[in-house]
Amino acid sequence: MTSENQELRKAGLKVTLPRVKILQILESDGTHHYSAEEVYKTLLEQGEDVGLATVYRVLTQFESAGLVTRHNFDGGHSVFEIDRGEHHDHMVCLETGKVIEFHNDEIEELQKRIAEEHGYELTDHNLVLYVKPKK
Repeated sequence: MTSENQELRKAGLKVTLPRVKILQILESDGTHHYSAEEVYKTLLEQGEDVGLATVYRVLTQFESAGLVTRHNFDGGHSVFEIDRGEHHDHMVCLETGKVIEFHNDEIEELQKRIAEEHGYELTDHNLVLYVKPKK
């Protein structure tokens, strides 16, 4: 049994060809953030006969099952990435739309400290930096 089949079953999803193919695309590059349209285009390039509506439906099912995380960055559409359970933040290039993942212990500690200074305990956060190339 393939790892994709096991992941789908573990998430409580029936193993279907579209689900397996979409999961393979999302897992093929561990740091890429795919839009539904990019997944659809990749499927077409692979000769798969899967409709765009199916791609959207499967990605939503994956999100509900905890297999992927959906990000809605400003000025863009939704992108999806495999949820590996590891926290990271993002930078989004305003010129290219490229999404860069990063983790910085100093930023993480500072956020906790700021919350505590205001009488709160930080339970979660989402940091997105919007950047452009230096000229």
